[in-house]
Amino acid sequence: MNRVDRMMAIALRLQSRRVIRAEDLAEDFEISVRTVYRDMVALGEAGIPIVSEAGVGYSLVKGYHLPPVMFTAEEASALSIGGKLVETLTDASLRKQMGSALLKIRSVLPRDRQDYLDRLERSIAIVSPNSASAPRLSSETLTPIQRAIAERRVLALDYQASTPLNLTSRQVEALGLIYYGDNWHLIGYCRLRRDVRDFRTDRILKLQLQSEVFSGHTDFSLKRYLESDRYKGKFEMARIRFDPRVTERVRRERSWGLVEAKSDCEGTEVTLLDNSLEWLAGWVLSFGSLAQVIAPERLRGMVADEAQKVAARYACRNPSTASAGLSLSTALVESH
Repeated sequence: MNRVDRMMAIALRLQSRRVIRAEDLAEDFEISVRTVYRDMVALGEAGIPIVSEAGVGYSLVKGYHLPPVMFTAEEASALSIGGKLVETLTDASLRKQMGSALLKIRSVLPRDRQDYLDRLERSIAIVSPNSASAPRLSSETLTPIQRAIAERRVLALDYQASTPLNLTSRQVEALGLIYYGDNWHLIGYCRLRRDVRDFRTDRILKLQLQSEVFSGHTDFSLKRYLESDRYKGKFEMARIRFDPRVTERVRRERSWGLVEAKSDCEGTEVTLLDNSLEWLAGWVLSFGSLAQVIAPERLRGMVADEAQKVAARYACRNPSTASAGLSLSTALVESH
């Protein structure tokens, strides 16, 4: 990125945030903090009124902004979900372009809409959509939940737990919205149970956004909540090495839940987040000897066991292939 483009991007970043630190700009644009200082001076000389506060960061003079685009709350919510889906379900090139486009849109939003999107982005996650036919969350449910999160308003809902007879009315302080296990889940403080609870949205029979605004929960973090003991066993990390010939298929089929991918001349090592090792074992087996499980050990064992069953089934018809089949099952889980 040349200096002119970078300075334009910095101006947009200033327009889309109340305050931003020089260190954050340096990290985002891969430049030194000293270069950020020089760019800020140049922007000021170009007529952009920038305020600098030691120990806090940079901001634009209050009232200076491009003509605002008057998005509704529902449109702002759609932008947030769209950005999350692109981030999770597409490749790196499209993510970069979408990020740039959303930044430009965001830079001309009024301050209240920018704050609204900030709160949504911190409170929504898409973890692992395991099927192409995953249920959709209707706007009648999604919009009130998003508004409740962003505006810190109480939700009244009728919730049916595991059995038809277990139907309760709840007052919930909405804190987050996540997707895993083929369902959207509302994370909120339940006043009935006096604890933070996970509500499957397909079990919400009635939902109403209340006018009451709640306080507290300032230290709540969706990331920390997902890493807490109550979620142990729901998500598991797996590391798998794939042959270069199937790298594109891996990216296409597992764009969701892909935490990291490192490629070299021998292939691509990916780190995946999934809530079903059983499903993941079957998917790995579909690559034959072109996939190699590195961790966890339980997944290695599951793949090996299943491969041996496949090898044994074919060996019954042709005994001469038995040793070759067992060699294949070993290759599937062989470590580096």
